[in-house]
Amino acid sequence: MTLGSVSVVRGGKTVLHDVDVAVPAGRIVGIIGPSGCGKSTMMRAIVGVQAGVSGTIAVLGEPAGVASRRGSVGYVTQEPSVYDDLSIRENLNYFGQLVDADPSQVDHVLETVRLDDIQHQRVDDLSGGQRARASLAIALLNEPPLLVLDEPTVGLDPVLRHELWAQFAEYAAAGSTLLVSSHVMDEANRCDWLILLRDGRVLAEGSPHDLLVSTGTATIEAAFLSLVTERRAP
Repeated sequence: MTLGSVSVVRGGKTVLHDVDVAVPAGRIVGIIGPSGCGKSTMMRAIVGVQAGVSGTIAVLGEPAGVASRRGSVGYVTQEPSVYDDLSIRENLNYFGQLVDADPSQVDHVLETVRLDDIQHQRVDDLSGGQRARASLAIALLNEPPLLVLDEPTVGLDPVLRHELWAQFAEYAAAGSTLLVSSHVMDEANRCDWLILLRDGRVLAEGSPHDLLVSTGTATIEAAFLSLVTERRAP
C-alpha cells in the first residue's frame, strides 16, 4: 500500500499534508500520534470513505475504495459499527453472510475477542468496550488481507489488550497487513513498522529499532518528542 502526496481538506482546513508513505505488506504498521493529529483521517482515506482527498492511494494494487477490493479490507472505526437491536452473534451471522465467511469463523472470532460467553446478549446492553470488541470481531470474520483498525484497544483491560496484540501478530505472520492507529506510545513497540504523525504531517517512518537508533533515544515516546523538537528548531 502506498500514499503519494496525499492531502485532505475538510471544512476549508488542510488536516493531512502531502503524506508520502509506503506500507510494507505482512506487517503490523502503527500510525502513532496524539489525538487530533490526522490518524483517523488518514485511515478513512486509505479505506476510501474520506472526502476532500488529493494525491494517490494504492491499496492491494487498486485505487482506494474500489468496489472490487471492499471485501479484502476489514475496517474498524473508533465508533462501534454494530446493530443495537441484535445480539452479538446475530450481528456476526449477518455480516458473515455479507462477506461469505465460513460459519465456523463466527465461533472463532467470538473466542478471539472474548465475547463467546455473552454472544446472545443484545448490543444495546453491552458496555462500550464490549461493543468495540463486537465491531472488531466483525472485521476479523473473513480474515481480510488488510485490516485497518482505528484505536482498536482503547478502553480495554490490559489482559485483553495483550491477547489482541498477540492475535494481530498471528494475522501478520499469516500474511495479512494490519494498519493500527494509537495515541498510546507503548503500543508502538508491538508494531513492526511505524508512521509517526503530528499535525497532519509525517514526522518519520521506519521500524521501532531504526527510529530509536536514528534519534538516539530509548523509547518511542522519547523518539517522537525528539523529532518534534527537531522540526521546531530554526
